[in-house]
Amino acid sequence: MIAAFIVSAASMVALAILGIAFLVTVYRVVAGPTLPDRVLGLDMLVAVAIGFIAVIAIKTGFTLYIDIAISLGLVGFLATIAFARFVLTHGEDGRSEKRPSTAVEAGAKAKRPKGKRVGKDARQRKGGR
Repeated sequence: MIAAFIVSAASMVALAILGIAFLVTVYRVVAGPTLPDRVLGLDMLVAVAIGFIAVIAIKTGFTLYIDIAISLGLVGFLATIAFARFVLTHGEDGRSEKRPSTAVEAGAKAKRPKGKRVGKDARQRKGGR
């Protein structure tokens, strides 16, 4: 009897704290001065949603909610990776910048000094293999 009361009270306190965290995070997403701030806020919203789902799972005793929370965590992680990729390619202000997408493209676009040959071409000019 007393254990059920403690679990019920703790879940109500946890829901109140998660509600406050949700409001603060929504404010950060809306008022964030830069795009990375907004991306971090969205990632935090996923974490708060996972917290809500976990507390509801404990309160109701329905354990399927835990599976939903785990899958939401995986989707949230992939969304964060996608947003980070977007920030890297488009910059912090959201406008497109011409940056190479891979290290190979960066090396291919780098200008080499004229007159110097590297690799196979240099060995062929010197008579080597």
